Amino acid sequence: MTWNIHAGIGADGRYDLTRILSIINRQAPDILALQEIDARGRTGAAQPFGLLRKALGSHAVEAPTITAEDGYYGHMLISRWPIHEAGLHDLCFPGREPRCAIVATILSPAGPLRVLSAHFGLRMRERRWQAARLGRLARDTPDPVLALGDFNEWAWRGAVHRAFARVFPSWTRHRTYPARLPLFALDRIYCRPREILGPSWTDPAARGASDHLPLIAEVELAPSASDRKCRADAEALSAREPLPQAGS
Repeated sequence: MTWNIHAGIGADGRYDLTRILSIINRQAPDILALQEIDARGRTGAAQPFGLLRKALGSHAVEAPTITAEDGYYGHMLISRWPIHEAGLHDLCFPGREPRCAIVATILSPAGPLRVLSAHFGLRMRERRWQAARLGRLARDTPDPVLALGDFNEWAWRGAVHRAFARVFPSWTRHRTYPARLPLFALDRIYCRPREILGPSWTDPAARGASDHLPLIAEVELAPSASDRKCRADAEALSAREPLPQAGS
């Protein structure tokens, strides 16, 4: 699931992280990328990065992109499963708002899954450069791999899509912005290999919680070769063991 939460500010102009959490819990995602988390002016128990981590899972990576004296702003990747390794990769474009991508390996029950999450810039040249950079990171990543986030891609076949289509053979196509009447597919989930992307959808119940709709997709991971071998060895060993005899 990926969702730009608009700093927790809904259509009514109110900051309300509780309704954000309510929408997320409705979907119960195993992997969640959230953009536009703003902790500036909110400290201690009210700090949203900490609140989200506490409510949704301790396996998380924070990506602060703007830092101020009273807090920071950025995005976050949260996983139901352990994160083996993670790093932040610079996506800053000269003269524009600082950006970075999260690249993490998540230890899913079906094996390792590489996940890239990001929030791209608003200008075309900026997005083109960021897409090329993230595409290179994805090409250097073994299968399976996901890229998810708010890519600010206004056109169906824009610069981001052209860069990613060479790396990711499948992707979502849902319109997510503006939430009240979605016209643009700014938020997307890209996958490799092609067959792991299953059904996808948005949640209209989130129209009042943010200016974007959350995007959700099922990703169907096959067990890795080592997992299959371990399972086969265990079954073979079990078949060779003699059946227990009745007690005397």
